[in-house]
Amino acid sequence: MIKTKSDYYHYLEQDRMALNVKGSLKDHLTHDIWHFQKALRKLEFVKNTASNILTKSYAAYLQLKVRRLGRKLGFSIPANVFGPGLSIAHAGTIVINGRCKIGANCRIHVCVNVGGGLSKKANPPVIGDNCYIGPGAKIYGDITLGNNVAVGANAVVNTSFDSNLTVGGIPAKVISEKGPLDILKKSSLGLSSDSGKK
Repeated sequence: MIKTKSDYYHYLEQDRMALNVKGSLKDHLTHDIWHFQKALRKLEFVKNTASNILTKSYAAYLQLKVRRLGRKLGFSIPANVFGPGLSIAHAGTIVINGRCKIGANCRIHVCVNVGGGLSKKANPPVIGDNCYIGPGAKIYGDITLGNNVAVGANAVVNTSFDSNLTVGGIPAKVISEKGPLDILKKSSLGLSSDSGKK
């Protein structure tokens, strides 16, 4: 959670790198997801540090701005849910319960829903660091997903899973004992070895 100005700058920089934003004029003019994430992080900073009527009013203004940008892109993402390094892959429907806690370096795709159970009192999911959430995934209920977990496209996850796994299916089950970091590491090693052969 963003509690200081240094936290705010750290979150922004981690998000920028996760989105691969270079800071070019093109990115400044056309990268709508980056604009949304910057507004979300500013809202989190101001909301979490507001101490008087002026800063609370500014937080209310930023809340409206985030909501407006979110509607344009199809996002319903409240403040203080995601850790640093958030990477929203594409514009399109993403709905996140405001009480969810999702760790650092989350890559999330379109048509994802992360929410509570049938009861309003039910706790929503807690998701660890370095997780990948594929298109169309539904994650709900009082569950925990560990670190380095990949959730496959269109998976329905309603039970807890440990770290370093890939889950998929309806209902979700373990389909690999490797998580997204393991897959990325293997890919990068494959690319280096291929380039060495040329």
